Amino acid sequence: MGGESYKIWGAVLVAMTVALAIGIVINEATHAEHPEIKAYLVEVPDGENQQVAAAPATPAIEPIAPLMAAADAAAGKKAFKRCATCHSFEKGGSNKVGPNLFNVVGGNKGAASGFAYSDALSAMGGDWSYADLNAFLLKPKDFLPGTRMNFAGVKKAQDRANIIAFLRQYADAPFPLPPQ
Repeated sequence: MGGESYKIWGAVLVAMTVALAIGIVINEATHAEHPEIKAYLVEVPDGENQQVAAAPATPAIEPIAPLMAAADAAAGKKAFKRCATCHSFEKGGSNKVGPNLFNVVGGNKGAASGFAYSDALSAMGGDWSYADLNAFLLKPKDFLPGTRMNFAGVKKAQDRANIIAFLRQYADAPFPLPPQ
């Protein structure tokens, strides 16, 4: 019986070696090149083919002043819950994945003590205006390419205004509302 078991084990090892070799050959034979630009060809109604990127066009950003006039800080607190995973907002609050946002409205960009901002935000400088916060909250990576903030954004304009109104309360002196 000893000779039979060696034959069985030998057959199993040969089968595994052949399967491994076939897998390597198939993997090499079917290796695909990935396109530089990820896009789809879209049929245009006039009959001409044009290459169009799959990503949607950048939407127009609504002016923030009229939105701030109707902003509701209580609704902003509710909308801020999606931000609270990464940000705190209380005076003296700690930095999380993102910086503490106390004094952010009208405050200096990249000012949270002890937070390592992206090079893009550090180089930007200046203060957070209502318009800047509105554009950043809409889609951070569009507003500031190179930001480390990995967040899709807040699509509804009034939600953005409400969040800004909520954060505006958390400052030593609330930043003046924008003129309408």
